[in-house]
Amino acid sequence: MAASLGRIVRAPCRVSLVLQGVNQIQKIHEVLRIPSVAPFPRLFFYSSKLSRSGEVGDRGAESFEALSRYKDKPWEYLESEEYIERYGSKPVWSDYRRNHKGGIPPQKTRKTCIRGDKICGNPCPICRDPNIIIHYQNVNLLQQFVSPYTGIVYDPTRTGVCIKQQKLLNKAIETARDHGLISSQLPFVDYSAEDYSNVHGAVGHTPAPPTYTSGEPWYSWYGNIEPNEKELARVKKIYKAYLK
Repeated sequence: MAASLGRIVRAPCRVSLVLQGVNQIQKIHEVLRIPSVAPFPRLFFYSSKLSRSGEVGDRGAESFEALSRYKDKPWEYLESEEYIERYGSKPVWSDYRRNHKGGIPPQKTRKTCIRGDKICGNPCPICRDPNIIIHYQNVNLLQQFVSPYTGIVYDPTRTGVCIKQQKLLNKAIETARDHGLISSQLPFVDYSAEDYSNVHGAVGHTPAPPTYTSGEPWYSWYGNIEPNEKELARVKKIYKAYLK
């Protein structure tokens, strides 16, 4: 009886100790808790990592303001101080280096840098900067991907742009050329008047057709042609079902 009473007395003490331990653990979690932040795709350069939640909120707000500022007029970003400070006078792809295995780069770039909420470790020059928006009126950006000597669009293996953004670039450049915003270089053709005249020997007076009588071939040499019997038999055998 005495042993059972001792156990009953010690039980509340154990419960109180357990509750104190739980309260201490909750306090530690509140001190070390980091608020979860929803992913912001293409809000800043993904190579920089932020540790404090306040910095994440400030950068997210600034990025959202920048997106709203350059969304309607993306060409203004290339004239801003932020762009000049980041890229200077170089193209956006000049300092980009692809990460790949081995010493030889792959023959094709990745299909896309952003898949849903997942972002690759080294996004392409367009996907890494949210302020770079492909638009046919953003001429200064499109000209960075066109050769000034040949007018040919640079291959993505040179610029590092992913396949998805490269397709958008090709479409925007074609639209800009249709609107006359980007010059189109046509190959030079040496015009020779002799090729379009009817004086030289290749183009002369066409003789009048001979008199045609019924039953005779139009050309005199056509009636002397005799078909090969074996070839004729082979063709008749193939098309026997269609011959009447």
